[in-house]
Amino acid sequence: MTFQLETASNPKGLRRIAIEPVSRVEGHGKVTLLLDDAGDVQQVRLHIVEFRGFEKFIQGRPYWEVPVMVQRLCGICPVSHHLAASKAMDRIVGALPLSRSAEKLRRLMHYGQMLQSHALHFFHLSSPDLLFGFGSDVAKRNIVGVAQAYPEIAVQGVKLRKFGQEAIRVTSGKRVHGTGSIPGGINKHLTVDERDTLKKDADQMVTWSQGAVDLIHKLALDGGEEFREFGHFESKMMSLVRPEDGALDFYGGVLRGRNADGSILFDGVSDQKYHDLIREEVKSWSYMKFPYLISEGKEDGWYKVGPLARVQNCDFIPSPLAEAERKTFIAARGGGVWHSPLAYHWARMIEMLHSAEVIRDLLDDPDLMEGELTRHGVRASEGVGIIEAPRGTLIHHYQVGHDDLVTMCNLIVSTTHNNQPMNEAVRRVARRYLNGRTITEGLLNHIEVAIRCFDPCLSCATHALGKMPLIVELIDADGTLVDKMVKND
Repeated sequence: MTFQLETASNPKGLRRIAIEPVSRVEGHGKVTLLLDDAGDVQQVRLHIVEFRGFEKFIQGRPYWEVPVMVQRLCGICPVSHHLAASKAMDRIVGALPLSRSAEKLRRLMHYGQMLQSHALHFFHLSSPDLLFGFGSDVAKRNIVGVAQAYPEIAVQGVKLRKFGQEAIRVTSGKRVHGTGSIPGGINKHLTVDERDTLKKDADQMVTWSQGAVDLIHKLALDGGEEFREFGHFESKMMSLVRPEDGALDFYGGVLRGRNADGSILFDGVSDQKYHDLIREEVKSWSYMKFPYLISEGKEDGWYKVGPLARVQNCDFIPSPLAEAERKTFIAARGGGVWHSPLAYHWARMIEMLHSAEVIRDLLDDPDLMEGELTRHGVRASEGVGIIEAPRGTLIHHYQVGHDDLVTMCNLIVSTTHNNQPMNEAVRRVARRYLNGRTITEGLLNHIEVAIRCFDPCLSCATHALGKMPLIVELIDADGTLVDKMVKND
């Protein structure tokens, strides 16, 4: 069950509806809506109900442990944290520039992560809404239903994700929580067998990724105005771009920001200077912070990150098939800026295609199998590592003492950047689809659809101390609590 109807009134006399937990996302969160007597939505909030602790307990640990420790933030995108922390520690050990082999192996690992994560989100978590409809039968609106109705699509989704996980395994040692990236480089080359195993399927992955782009393009055309306007709101956007030419680059680059109309807000900002751009606000009703651009202020300075920002913020995508699809994507908005949350899915599949192309081409590079793996230079006391994770810009910032122990850690994860945009999206959707209507599961799923567009990783953004309880409540037709069970094990 994905939502609870709560009849308990708040001090203002508004009826409260809670969607708890939000389904088909990574991590634990809920949405609360307050409705007046006419059934109109007065307030909507996305709550992150887990407490975040990684920034504190990482302090006092040796710096070389950090890339392995912080990836425990998540089981879905551990590679992103593994590499962002490694990039920060590269500065601590004075390892820049990395060797050719180390950077290319890390890129292979990272683009494998992008491919597998995008495939998981699109095919397993979001395709049921897109293929069956937001208000369709909940019993069918899941990956099992997709496998029954569209078996070829489901199989391709599974195999695309498996391929990405194999790229991670051969570079990091394991599909989840590997140890391949270390301060100053990486700890292993690819073997010939590992390279050949990936090469055998690489062309097929590109073909299937192209098919996924074609699928979401068709769904966007079929969706018409609803696809373009669902949860629509305008905002600034931010991502990394390649410094020399503004190309899309998931592994590194400089920070660029655009206004809602597409004009450049800032450009060429070093990753080491992110704190000159961004501050984080705390609000009482969520454990997740609200970042904003200092120059724009708390009220107007929030922005979106992730595929929708990256595909529109870059000047081009440096792989031919994905670049052609980027141009089609931009043209579909008449040259304007896409702000619809559903457009995240289209941009995400373009990025998956790009990842497949990059992996295929990287596998022909001999540096993956030979060459220098690690470097060290002049020791530093502070380092920032920024990477474009599947969900958006990921920032790791550390300070290390003379005793090699971490003294400060600040993490701004992709979902945290998107906190305010997600809240804006659910407000727009709630007022468009719920005002004055009898509330049903299908209507409330529209709220969850808006959240899923951002592919949030709530377990990355906040972290529980202890174990999350399982609470089951039995409520009768009058709203009276009949029975309640709590399991804390």
